[in-house]
Amino acid sequence: MNDIFRLNDTQRRDPRIEEWFTGHADPLRHSVQHWFERMRGLGPDVREIFHDGCPVACVQDAPFAYVNAFKAHASVGFFYGAMLRDPAELLQGAGQRMRHVKLRPGEEINLTALDALILVAYHDLRRRLG
Repeated sequence: MNDIFRLNDTQRRDPRIEEWFTGHADPLRHSVQHWFERMRGLGPDVREIFHDGCPVACVQDAPFAYVNAFKAHASVGFFYGAMLRDPAELLQGAGQRMRHVKLRPGEEINLTALDALILVAYHDLRRRLG
């Protein structure tokens, strides 16, 4: 597939991401740190970049997922989320490709299904890259 979105200057560890997580006492940022650590640990080809104000996980230079925090919720997002199987129906959004899972304080979420989405997104992008 030749229309894969690419980002320049991905790194094994981007210090701006550490600052994003530790530089503010924002509980919503802290609530998605676990999910970003999960993305980081998926394989030796995972790289990262701070892009559009949030931490982004990539396979080499192609992004597959991100985390972000807002006033009332945090998100775990997927660059090719519209193409992912989502049997738990966690994904939200109506864009051509991107989807996200909203995490709101006090609301239950299927953690196993979210973990599975992260894993599937990683493997899906690896497949797309060949």
